[in-house]
Formats: sequence, structure tokens, C-alpha cells
Amino acid sequence: MKYRLDVSPAAQAEIKGLPGHIRQRIRRAVKELSDDPRPVHTKKLDFELIGSEPRRLRLENWRVVYAVIETDVRLVAIVAVRRRPPYDYDDLPELFEDV
Repeated sequence: MKYRLDVSPAAQAEIKGLPGHIRQRIRRAVKELSDDPRPVHTKKLDFELIGSEPRRLRLENWRVVYAVIETDVRLVAIVAVRRRPPYDYDDLPELFEDV
């Protein structure tokens, strides 16, 4: 069963600002999350979020930060796309504030 994708406006803006080849790979990977929100190359984040499972997807030096929500509506909420380094996940509480 497919999951609905919800990409935050901030994440949409971040994706638009990426270099072309990375932007295409990120968009493809995000789209694939609707079929499988927990592929083997993702990792559960060490962050408590009630009713959701925060995760990250790694593509080279880029991280897609998202949450899997398993309620009556199955949802993958993309909250950020960041470059690592320097990104260090310190802003997770703010990113997941509206999830």
C-alpha cells in the first residue's frame, strides 16, 4: 500500500536550490519513499516523536530528513534536505514541530 507524500515548503525550496544532478536524485528517492518509507539505506533517527518515526535518507553528502506516520492516513512527511557536513541534526525539534 502506498504512502502519501507531504513535502514541506521549506524542503521544497531546499530541493529547488540543489545542484541539478543531486536535485533529480533527491526527487526520485523521495518519490520512492511512497512505496517503501523504510528502505535499507535509510536510518531511524535517535529522536522521540509521538505518533511518528523520524528517519533520514542518505544520498552522497545530502540528507533527506522525514517522518513516517502510520495513522488512518499513511504519510511520509519530508521536512528538510541538508548537506552533511556541516549539518548535524541539532534542529530536529524545530523541523518536526509541525509534523
